[in-house]
Amino acid sequence: MKKLKPTDSRTTYVFLIRHGATAANEQRPYILQGDSIDLSLSAEGERQARAVGEFLASLPLSAIYSSNLKRAMETAREIARHHRLELETHPELREADVGQWEGLDWATIEERFPEEHAKFVEDPAMNPYFGGESYGDVHRRASAKVFELANRHRGETIAVVAHNVVNRAILAPLLGIDLKLAKDIQQVNTGINLLKISAEKSKVVMLNALFHLEQVEF
Repeated sequence: MKKLKPTDSRTTYVFLIRHGATAANEQRPYILQGDSIDLSLSAEGERQARAVGEFLASLPLSAIYSSNLKRAMETAREIARHHRLELETHPELREADVGQWEGLDWATIEERFPEEHAKFVEDPAMNPYFGGESYGDVHRRASAKVFELANRHRGETIAVVAHNVVNRAILAPLLGIDLKLAKDIQQVNTGINLLKISAEKSKVVMLNALFHLEQVEF
């Protein structure tokens, strides 16, 4: 890991990381916190953030970016402090707007909004969270921002801390997966993805790595 470095000035390595856990993530059944419920990390989330920060500490990171939601910023700061980097936040990396489903669990959503739920499950790339964004909406804003940041750091390695839906929407096209199936891509709290982005071809090198975590619930 210490020797990870782009082989030419046209390539950028991007560590794309999901934030640490919050109380909403740990609740059973868990609830959708979207982009309006702005929780800090739970005690377990703080431990996860420290672990991912320590795991990436030996890497030559040139910059650290995150969503401007608390859970992402707090996770990113644990990475940034090992590299003496200032955190830069971008609203384009915020979690999906889940509209009227904010704060609800999936069983409740299916019961209260059966038609909208069925449409979303059938094709979330086109059909949005009721009153919110679709996976297509999230992909357009978040992927554009990640590629913009990568272009800013050609020949370098950076880290980006974002969210479950955001990461899935970025990863699916790079994996050759139809965006409507992106919801099936596993992204645990502080799971690490590694993207290799270049002008010629971009791809996923590592997906949802958990080496730094002592226990994981799937």
